[in-house]
This record gives sequence, C-alpha cells and structure tokens, in this order.
Amino acid sequence: MSITAGIDVGSSAVKVVVLDAGGEPRLLSQSRRRIRKRDVKEVIREAYDEARSLAGDPRLDYVATTGEGEDIELATGHFYGMTTHARGALFLEPSSCAVLDLGALHGRAVVMDPRGRVLGYKMTSQCASGSGQFLENISRYLGVAQADVGRLSISSKTPEKISSICAVLAETDVINMVSRGIATADILRGIHESMAGRFAQLLRGLDVEGVALVSGGLAADEGLVAAINADLKKERHGKTRNLSVVAHPLSAFAGALGAALWGAVRHAKLGGAAWTERTAP
Repeated sequence: MSITAGIDVGSSAVKVVVLDAGGEPRLLSQSRRRIRKRDVKEVIREAYDEARSLAGDPRLDYVATTGEGEDIELATGHFYGMTTHARGALFLEPSSCAVLDLGALHGRAVVMDPRGRVLGYKMTSQCASGSGQFLENISRYLGVAQADVGRLSISSKTPEKISSICAVLAETDVINMVSRGIATADILRGIHESMAGRFAQLLRGLDVEGVALVSGGLAADEGLVAAINADLKKERHGKTRNLSVVAHPLSAFAGALGAALWGAVRHAKLGGAAWTERTAP
C-alpha cells in the first residue's frame, strides 16, 4: 500500500489530493482553495491539511507538487505540469489521447501515450482573451455567477461574434453589446465560440484523433466545452477529424492527481523509503 499526496499550485487556486496508489489507484480525498490575493503558502497549507484530514490523516509515502509549487517545503519532489496533467487525464478518462488544460492564465494541449508520457504540446499566446481570468472578468461585468455561465451560453440561439484578437478588444465588444441590449446568453456564447476556436486549433495542431480530456478550472464550464466540440466538428482543409473533448467532475484536480500518481512511481523507484515531512504540521 502506498499513500501519496499531489499538490497543484495554479495562478488562482490550489488543488490537493490524497491517493491510495497501491494496486488500483483510488482517490481518498481532495481539497480546492482559491488564492484571492492571499499568501500562497497559507492557502497551500490549508488545502493540504484539509485533504489529509478528509482522508483520515494517513501516513504519506510521498508528497508531489506541480504547477507553481516547486518550492513548497513540505514536498518530497516536483513534477512538470504537462506531465502531471497528462497522467491525471488518463486516470480520469483512460481512453484519452490528449489533455486540454484550460487555466486562469493560459491554455495548452498535450498529447500523450497510454502510459502518460508526453509526446508533444501546443500553447496559446500570452493574450488574456484565451484565459479563465478573462472569462471571469467578463462574467463579473455582466453580473453572472461563474456557475451559471455555461448554462446561459448553451441556451443562446443567436450568439454574437466577439473579437478574438486581444482581451482589450474583446472587452470593448462586450461593452458595446451591453449598450445595444444584446442578450447576456448571446454575449457569453459569442465569447465561448471565440475562445473555443483558439483551443480547438491547439488540438488540431497536435494531429491527433480520439478523445481529449479538458482539465483546469474552465473544464467546469459546460458552455465552453460544448463550443469546443462544435468547433472541432467543423471541416478544415476539406476534412473533419474524429476528435472531441470531454470533462470530468474532477477535471480541476487532474494536475494534482497526476502529481500524486507520478509520486507513487518515484517512491517505488526509490525503494519505498518512508516519507517524512520536513516541517511540523
């Protein structure tokens, strides 16, 4: 039996899982905490303590970090984000050939083999209009709760076209649409379609077919996932591809899950030596 923890430190939230990695891996607990301008180390500790408590405070064999968590003192080792999201995607959706990681500040598509080894990747540019933070800012301006964005978007019948060039132009488009009385659902659908075109292109650039798991915070946005699938069905250069995206209720934890799984592998390679936390709980 091997019990590991995975800590994924993102730009807007910290995700922690505790995993029974002995034999068939089994998730024991998870915790997600928003950072919201707080001290990151404090948020990490809160999420970590909560996840351990929910799992029954087990003895941990390995604590693995990913994302921006390389310097966490309580960790045993660190793994790169693309590697952990690829492995976490396979844990959540074993048939996936790629993972589309949609976070607060970036989007990236990673193709992997059935063992989770990264074979290639594509990333969005630095433009904020393709990020979760941009979508959060727009929904706040429109007075829509994040949990309602996807449902409203899907209900749209006449989506408005949004500029996909940059966040500034896109936000200007939204302000103009609000002043013209355009329905909120149509604005949100337009934003989703603009973002979806960019994300779908990342997957096409990897030249893969099959199922890609959407990971990261935006995976919970059903409207965006639907828009990406709609874009992937469009014909490009005279052909269509057998490519689609799916989300999982635990998609936001894909990176943390992958870190915990790779931590178990490294623990085994090290001979199963017991892990000792370097700082007091």
